[in-house]
Amino acid sequence: MSYKKQKEFLEKLKRFERKFDSKEASTYKMFLKRHKDDEDLDSLSMKKLEALYNKYYTNRKKKSLDGLFKTIPEN
Repeated sequence: MSYKKQKEFLEKLKRFERKFDSKEASTYKMFLKRHKDDEDLDSLSMKKLEALYNKYYTNRKKKSLDGLFKTIPEN
């Protein structure tokens, strides 16, 4: 995968860093160090990063805002 995709995953996962368990946190920190050193991740590391991304970023529940936009019926 490309360096751009790697950067995107790391930036979006930054908000969820406090939710990681100890193993995920150490893996994420390793990815950050490698990214700062301008290294491209190998395919196995990229799969791990993508798994973290899918677990925390894409599987979020979105709030339903339908109740805020109800129209008032006119009589």
